[in-house]
Amino acid sequence: MPFSKFQLHPSILRNISALGYELPTAIQAQAIPVVLAGKDLLGIAKTGSGKTASFAIPILNQMLASPERSRNRQPKVLVLVPTRELAAQLVEVFSALSQSLPWDIKSLAVYGGVSINPQMKALYGVEILVATPGRLLDLQRSNAVDLSKVKTLVLDEADKMLNLGFKAEMQEIFKLLPQQRQNLLFSATLSKQLDGIKEVMLGDPVVIEIEEQVEAEAQINLAGYFVSDERKGPFLRHLIQDKDMHQVLVFTSSGRKADRVANKLGKNGIEALAIHGKKSQGARTTALRKFKSGELRVLVATDLISRGIDIDKLPYVINYELPRSPKDFVHRVGRTGRADAQGLAISLVTREETHHLKVILKKMKRYMDMVDSEGMEL
Repeated sequence: MPFSKFQLHPSILRNISALGYELPTAIQAQAIPVVLAGKDLLGIAKTGSGKTASFAIPILNQMLASPERSRNRQPKVLVLVPTRELAAQLVEVFSALSQSLPWDIKSLAVYGGVSINPQMKALYGVEILVATPGRLLDLQRSNAVDLSKVKTLVLDEADKMLNLGFKAEMQEIFKLLPQQRQNLLFSATLSKQLDGIKEVMLGDPVVIEIEEQVEAEAQINLAGYFVSDERKGPFLRHLIQDKDMHQVLVFTSSGRKADRVANKLGKNGIEALAIHGKKSQGARTTALRKFKSGELRVLVATDLISRGIDIDKLPYVINYELPRSPKDFVHRVGRTGRADAQGLAISLVTREETHHLKVILKKMKRYMDMVDSEGMEL
């Protein structure tokens, strides 16, 4: 089914074509008509399935269909996300789809880690606001934004948005929103938090769950090595050099460990930078830009940051440490094997983590060959 079947505005169809979108993905084909109809939606689809466009396209179309135009500090659309990187990424998609429309539809990303004053000034006239919860509340308390006119609320990466880390902030934000609004929740995985929120937040929602396709899964090759903790650093360097890997995304369990791994790689002649929540926004933006362009060989990241890293044809993901949650493992390995490209996800596992790895793989319904690295010369 082509995008033209959705009866979208001609200017939006031109932008879709210019971005190289040929046919809707599975989530787009099912979600776009639901959003256009003004219904509440819970969309579950794997990372890299095109969820952003599945709500950005119909939202822009709805705005073009409405004659109401105003320039104030009352956005019509609010998109809540867990990380700065994801906020910036979403605004890029909205901006790309907003080129040469009959009138300007201004979108803006607001997040912490940078000065609040430029964001306060830029909010005037914004109709689509993409925000992290903490910074949004800071702006609201400063009277820089009024959420009483929001018509559409989007929670992207809703499984993260509804966990304990954001719970209090989310409850405060919900109280600031009008009761009558369209609610759109998107996530890569269905969790207890999402199941419960359906009753509280969504009015008779349409639930779309896109099953994992075997062909798509096959694009992500899984490999694993048993490695003791003390050998992980040398083994990682050996792996990258021996296989001549470039554009390698390495995951660690903490920001401190990410810094340590990146520093060790750098001292051994492998260009690497760390990216995590305690880095300044400038440092994070620079690291991500260099990595996306191929200028940086290795980016070492934490799970929180992984939600904002979206790179077509990323060849390698390495789990330096296993995540605690199978869902986080899915998000990590889902950074590769995208846009019909093959990807390799490698996990470095201690013997003590064998059971945990089996739990993760069972949840994923995948199998992974494990190689004992102890006999390898590094």
